[in-house]
Amino acid sequence: MDKERILKATLDVYKEKGIKFRMDDIAKELSISKKTIYVIFKDKKALINEMVDYCFDSIKECEKEVIEDRSLSTIDKIKKILGVMPSTYADIDLTQLYVLKEKYPLTYKKVEARLESGWEVTMKLLEQGQEEGVIRNVSLPLFKSIFEASLEQFFKRDVLVRSHLTYNEALTEIVSILVEGIRVKEND
Repeated sequence: MDKERILKATLDVYKEKGIKFRMDDIAKELSISKKTIYVIFKDKKALINEMVDYCFDSIKECEKEVIEDRSLSTIDKIKKILGVMPSTYADIDLTQLYVLKEKYPLTYKKVEARLESGWEVTMKLLEQGQEEGVIRNVSLPLFKSIFEASLEQFFKRDVLVRSHLTYNEALTEIVSILVEGIRVKEND
């Protein structure tokens, strides 16, 4: 059994059951024994921890596709990169992410670390936008901090649940608010 197959099955099970999925659910999804999963993942915590890297690595692959898409303007690339979400995650209910901090604190710390790293491509794109004059001359480190803080709120509290927003809806809204806030208007 390969690790990626288990991770993909975990995503499918998560779509249906959320963070409360059980290892039995994954075994059933794959038509294998639970013992086979435990050969690769010590326990559910280890599996969830690995899922963080798997998901963030998938996002980085999507970012690469956006950067290489010559049909997109710099502003469109910025919007897409900040709001990138692989299509396989479209049906996933991420509104319960705040549970991570309480139940899986080490995984939560990993999510925080991944949110705060890997910004090189995005920062270069924002700098390019400033050079092209399509983005106002704002502090890009401050912009990054505001964006990260916004996303981290999804993991710390039940803001998505209370707002009746999916993760993707909230992410799209944040990207729109922030990018439109730094975008040079035609009348400026």
